[in-house]
Amino acid sequence: MVRAKRVTLADVARLAGVSPTAASMILNGKPDTRLSADAHSRVNAAAIELGYRPNVGARALRTDKSFTIGFISDVVATTRFASGLIRGAIDEAEKAGHVVLVLETGGEPARETEAIEAVLDRQVDGVILATMRARELFVPDLPRSTSVVMLNATNEHYPIAVLPDEESGGRAAVDQLAMAGHTEGIALIGQNDEVERDLFRSETVARRVRGIRARMRELGLAFVAEESTWEWEPDNGYEVTSRLLDQRNDIAALLCMNDRLAFGAYQALAEHGLRAGTDVSVVSFDNDELAAYLRPGLTTIALPHEEMGREAVRLLLAQDPEPREHLIAMPVIPRQSLRPA
Repeated sequence: MVRAKRVTLADVARLAGVSPTAASMILNGKPDTRLSADAHSRVNAAAIELGYRPNVGARALRTDKSFTIGFISDVVATTRFASGLIRGAIDEAEKAGHVVLVLETGGEPARETEAIEAVLDRQVDGVILATMRARELFVPDLPRSTSVVMLNATNEHYPIAVLPDEESGGRAAVDQLAMAGHTEGIALIGQNDEVERDLFRSETVARRVRGIRARMRELGLAFVAEESTWEWEPDNGYEVTSRLLDQRNDIAALLCMNDRLAFGAYQALAEHGLRAGTDVSVVSFDNDELAAYLRPGLTTIALPHEEMGREAVRLLLAQDPEPREHLIAMPVIPRQSLRPA
C-alpha cells in the first residue's frame, strides 16, 4: 500500500495563495502578523481542507522545545476522586499546543525516580508532580534547567505549588451553617484537637481545621461535640455519628471533615430515625462524586481539582512564575442537606 504524502506547510501556502512564511505565522498564532483577515481565513481553510498537521519534531528543533509536559502522580490517574487534576492539566496544555505525558508511581520512591528519568529522557518542557491527597512530597534531584510545579503537593526545594485554599474553605463551611441559622447543637465529625494533639495529618488538613475554628470564634459559635477518627471513611463516619446520637439528643447540625465521613453519618442518622436536611443539617468537604448521589444531596465545599490542574500548566509554561504557593478557591456546592434552624 502506498502511504499518502504528508501535507506540508508549502502545500497549505500554495492553496491559500500566500508565502510559506505568512502561512507559518498564521498557523503558529504569531501576534501582529500584519496580514489581512482574509489571508488568515484562507490559510486556516486550506489547512483544514488539506488535513495539515504541524511537524512537531521540526518545530521542536527550531524552538528547542518538545511541546510535551511530564505529569507524574502517585495514584491520581487511577482514582476517580482526583482525576480532575489530570483533566484540567490536559485541557490547558491542549490550549497551549502541548501534550501531556502521564506516569503513575503508586507513591513508591523507586518508581518516582524511574518516572522522572523517563520524562527527562523525552526532553519534556517541564514536570508537574501531583498527589491525590495534598501532602509534602519527596522529589529526587532534577536538573536545574527543568521547570517543576508541585500540584496538590509541596516540596521545600520546589516552591511553585498549586494547592486548594483550605483555610478559606473551612471558613466557608461554617458560614453555610451560620447562614442557615445554626447557632447551637453543631457537632464536628472527624476531628478533635484535644484527642489529636500529638498527631499530624497534613498541612492542608491543618489549614482546613484552622479555617473552621477561626470562623467559629469570629461568629461566637462553639461545637457541642467533636468526634475524632483517624480514618475518614464511611464506616468511621457511621460509627462516630452513631455513638454521638446515642449520647445526645440536641444535635442540630453536623460539620463533617470530608464527604466520605458524611456518607456514614447519613446512615447513622437514618438508623436513629433522623433525616439529613430535614432533622439535622450536614455540611462537608471535597465534593466527592458520592456527594451528588446522596439523598438529599450533600452540601459540600469542593476541591477545585480541574482548575488546579489548569493553573499548574499555566505556571509551568509561564516565563517567570512567582515561587510561592498558588491557592485556588474552594467553591461551595449547595445541595439539600441544609435545613433552616
